[in-house]
Amino acid sequence: MARQLAAVLAIITTLLLGGCGNDYGVDQYGRKVASERLDKQWLVLNYWAEWCGPCRTEVPELNALDEQLKGQSVTVLGVNFDNVQGEELKSASEKLGIKFTVLAQDPSPIFDLPRTEALPVTYIIDDQGKVREQLLGEQTAAGVLAKLQALRGH
Repeated sequence: MARQLAAVLAIITTLLLGGCGNDYGVDQYGRKVASERLDKQWLVLNYWAEWCGPCRTEVPELNALDEQLKGQSVTVLGVNFDNVQGEELKSASEKLGIKFTVLAQDPSPIFDLPRTEALPVTYIIDDQGKVREQLLGEQTAAGVLAKLQALRGH
């Protein structure tokens, strides 16, 4: 029984990591975030919280990065550390001035991310769904862009 369960879990994990129609839930406005939009893209995945001072300072940098990366197969995404949902998530995102997509569902199981205890934390995930970098602390647009370019070989 345990072997069968392990096999089923392995298949499910493979399907999730393979991006086979795995949707990412909804964003801060309740709009569906379809897998087609994110699969085969590099992701800059930032965990933030309303009470986190460095997160507030970092948001304008991530907004700028999101603008710079438009049309380059890289997407900036946010995830609320406190897992607030619905109207509360929309409100928190607006208070911080977040212009990029914030996922209501934590995608950490999809990418096998560890639960972080420090904020902010940003992950760079390649177009195959593999975590390539964990950046702890406040980031700048230039710093993340340089890291992305190095990882992507540009």
